[in-house]
Amino acid sequence: MVNQIIPTKFGSQLSIHLPLMRTALSIYPISEKAVTIAFGDRISEELMHRINNFDKLIREHPFEGLRTTIPAYDTLSVFFDPLQVLKSNLPGKTCLQKVSNYLGQLNETETTTIQSEPQLITIPVCYGGTPGPDLADVAALNKLTTEEVINIHSSVTYLVHMIGFVPGFAYLGGMPETIAAPRKATPRAVIPAGSVGIAGMQTGVYPLQTPGGWQLIGQTPVKLFDPTRAVPALLKASDRVQFKRIGMDEFCHLQKATDADTGN
Repeated sequence: MVNQIIPTKFGSQLSIHLPLMRTALSIYPISEKAVTIAFGDRISEELMHRINNFDKLIREHPFEGLRTTIPAYDTLSVFFDPLQVLKSNLPGKTCLQKVSNYLGQLNETETTTIQSEPQLITIPVCYGGTPGPDLADVAALNKLTTEEVINIHSSVTYLVHMIGFVPGFAYLGGMPETIAAPRKATPRAVIPAGSVGIAGMQTGVYPLQTPGGWQLIGQTPVKLFDPTRAVPALLKASDRVQFKRIGMDEFCHLQKATDADTGN
């Protein structure tokens, strides 16, 4: 099947759709240095695998001028050097045409990428008290006891959809709706590293001390991001995560061990 380039309007920007033998790509510019590929309009494991597959393909077969890629729930953004792209031998006259044509051709080989085996990572969490100051609020909002919230939160195997917000922050899918809670009306200026929070239907762990508005239900002594490690981020997209409840004594013991290992 011959690729066709059909210009259409995407808001006020030009969008290009590439009908291929595989699922069509919808590509639109977000700046003169980047395009975004829209893969769908939902959050799903199937979509996550397709985005990660295509991200891996681009990194394994980069075009001239490629800078970086950023995967999200249902999109993949591709950043490039426009001068290098324009000087390249890629077919097309504009950066959008050259990059879109290349991505469309690459899409034909999408299924040849082998998905890496996901890891199952267990993260210990001390729930409630000082580590989890919003646990009682989350329980009251959902008409549950704090014990029920803890049991529900720690009984699920979560899927890492993407990393973002700050280095090492994993957006986890699979949290039961029974413990969902809105973001706080007034975000905290400082949230300790390792804090476990809930926002809407999502849960996650703050890898670094940062401002934030998620409802904090606990804290882990595990360091999710350490720039001195060979692989700084503990989690990556497609990993599975389970939370394991621990008491305050074990939390303090593990935190001291972690601080000693990192020289803090």
